[in-house]
Amino acid sequence: MKEVNSIFDVIGPIMIGPSSSHTAGAARLGKIARYAAQKDIASVKVYLHGSFAETGDGHGTKKAIAAGLLGMEPYDERLRNSLQIMDEKNIDIDFENKDLEVSHPNTAMIVIKRSTGETDRVTGSSLGGGSVIVTNINGFEVEITGDYYTIITKHIDAKGLIRDVTNILAEESVNIANMKVIRGYGKKEASMIIETDETVEVEVIDKIKKMEKMIDVIYILPIKENEDV
Repeated sequence: MKEVNSIFDVIGPIMIGPSSSHTAGAARLGKIARYAAQKDIASVKVYLHGSFAETGDGHGTKKAIAAGLLGMEPYDERLRNSLQIMDEKNIDIDFENKDLEVSHPNTAMIVIKRSTGETDRVTGSSLGGGSVIVTNINGFEVEITGDYYTIITKHIDAKGLIRDVTNILAEESVNIANMKVIRGYGKKEASMIIETDETVEVEVIDKIKKMEKMIDVIYILPIKENEDV
């Protein structure tokens, strides 16, 4: 039996739309993808898997993902018109049904092309009640719920690097809530997923990015509030 942590686990999230899985969760996935692309979205290709593909039209999944990409929360009244807003902003968005070879039926892979030409890929699943799990970002194997400030590193697996990153955060009085280290990306690469209680300033993220042996750093904000669209 699933543990009940809050009243929202019982009554579900506040949202626009008929389904917490297809609407609230889909919007949260879109918003995490927005952060992964640093909010720079020129065009989007969304691959829908399982029930997202089969019943997504009727449950508003496409509108919800678009709304999240625009920075909206599931309760935003503008969610109903999110695809139109994307069009007004000249952001091309295309959807395709695809078997993503994953076990969870409510899964999407969101591929974002930035104005710089860079491409970001985010794969995640909607678990019900508005909860989500993102399992892959740009080849990083992750487990992100969107509940914390999250730093994802990809780096050469070198001695002392984890210590140096955590020291940088400690110097800035950033408290680490959760941390996971993943090895095995080939070429002796590894990844850190660091969830923090406080926001991490841009200058601190830049300091981590400039570290020797660091390949890439992604910073994701928690899913909390509406943004200006």
